[in-house]
Amino acid sequence: MAALSPGDHIDHRGTPFTDDLLQQLLNALCDPTTGRRHVGDARFDGALFSGQAWFGGTLYSGGVAFSGATFSEGASFTDASFSGLAMFDGVNFAGSVGFASTSFSTARFNRASFLRFCNFQGASFSGAVGFADASFSSADFNGTAFEATAYFGRALFSGSAGFSHTTFLGPARFEEAAFSGNASFDSASFSGTIDFGGAVFSGTVGFREAQFVGTPLLGPLVCAGEVVLDGAVFQQPVRVEVAAPQVSCVRTRWLSTALVHLRHAELDLRDAIFEYPVVVAARPTPFPIPGSNASAPTTELPSQEPGVRLISISGVDAAHLVLHDIDLSACRFAGAVHLDQMRVDGWCTFATTPSRRRRLSLTWWSRRSTLVEEHHWRTQAHHPAPAAGWTPPPEGTSVLRPTALAALYRQLRKSLEDGKNEPDAADFYYGEMEMRRHDATRPRAERALLAAYWALSGYGLRATRALIWLLGAMTATVLALMLWGLPADEPKPTTIGRQVAVGQEVTWTTDTPDPVNPTGSLAERVTTERFEKALRVVINSVVFRSSGQDLTTVGTYTEMASRLAEPVLLSLAILAVRSRVKR
Repeated sequence: MAALSPGDHIDHRGTPFTDDLLQQLLNALCDPTTGRRHVGDARFDGALFSGQAWFGGTLYSGGVAFSGATFSEGASFTDASFSGLAMFDGVNFAGSVGFASTSFSTARFNRASFLRFCNFQGASFSGAVGFADASFSSADFNGTAFEATAYFGRALFSGSAGFSHTTFLGPARFEEAAFSGNASFDSASFSGTIDFGGAVFSGTVGFREAQFVGTPLLGPLVCAGEVVLDGAVFQQPVRVEVAAPQVSCVRTRWLSTALVHLRHAELDLRDAIFEYPVVVAARPTPFPIPGSNASAPTTELPSQEPGVRLISISGVDAAHLVLHDIDLSACRFAGAVHLDQMRVDGWCTFATTPSRRRRLSLTWWSRRSTLVEEHHWRTQAHHPAPAAGWTPPPEGTSVLRPTALAALYRQLRKSLEDGKNEPDAADFYYGEMEMRRHDATRPRAERALLAAYWALSGYGLRATRALIWLLGAMTATVLALMLWGLPADEPKPTTIGRQVAVGQEVTWTTDTPDPVNPTGSLAERVTTERFEKALRVVINSVVFRSSGQDLTTVGTYTEMASRLAEPVLLSLAILAVRSRVKR
């Protein structure tokens, strides 16, 4: 030790250290000008530290290796600076450590600075460990076991951070931590609480195949990239709070009740498994940080509205799924089951038909809620010139046939009806009937009937269309009566009789002559008087009453036809209005 000077390299692989021996070694490397211990390359692989290991404030200008070392009484690297590689893989941190009047558990790396890659892969912390205010260039905690509290409050990860296959038996606290690169918690196991209050992720954060054994809260997690929960398992009731542009929950398993609050998110729930009710809701206000009056920061997020857009629930059993204030305009429902039992509450919006008429075309789409699968089908049905305004399917996406689309509309209509959302349920009934009308596998007679039903009243849901047809039918009836239905003159009863001799009975016969068809010019037939009579006949026909007006043969059959058709059109218009105002 007498030959050592600050900045020298040391190699003590496999060496057993007591507390006093370690301090003598480090004091020999103390720089008198700065009062700080300065070590070059340091090798402590497999070393055994039987006493309290105090490395606080040490400057390591070279590489450091503690691979496989054992700290039986804990260790402190507070304020240490690692300029080279820092290898702590396979280290066993046991017991507790104390220095002067301060005591803490197992290990402390508070305010430590790792300027290059640090490796804690496979390390074990039997007690609490602190990395408060530590800074990492690139960190690997894959396979690490934290048996008590793991505290990373205000830590800065300027590069990637790996926590894959890590075990957190106690609380995992990342309050106000900053992750500038990607962070991975894939296949990690969480048995305690996870606190990301005030933490910000600038890249992607992954929880693929993670196990949330006893986690009551995941979040509030703010991420500027994507949050990936694919294959994660939530075993206990949990509240998830995430603000991120994209959230992927493909193949997640929810083994208990859950409340998923999201902001600014595009959510994918393909093949997720819900064994208990799970509520997915949009949160309009920032998430509060637990134990603080502040809110989770949102500066890393895009500036769009904090709504939630669901992309897909394909392959999901939706019997336990509840959606609240979710944008469903791009959601694919194909492949989901029990959609009729799914709850759609709050302000949930669906895709709509094109709002503008295509130039040089007579097609005009009535405004209604639709499924994105219908958009995909209509673009394919009009291929190679798809209808304007309909959304084409993404590349590689299969397009459903009208039969399958009708089934989707029917199940979702039942769900909306159970939620007392009659207007949107009426739109889905319209969509179901549209798919039945376009289904080539149905009989032609049925499709013709549906086409007539659509043309006359929009399946009993378009009051304007039914009223236009009613007005047209009344106009045609009035014209027919004025031109051919009303007689030239009102036939007057005539009494005919003859007296043969005085004192004999006289027989009188009163009869009304047959109406005489009008034979005059159009100007003579189209008069105000004849219009008033024809209008009275038509109005009585609409309410299914007889006017009592004398008519010609043509007029009689015209009135019979109007008494059959016009009340039906009026009823369809009333039915359409009722579907829009029904509670």
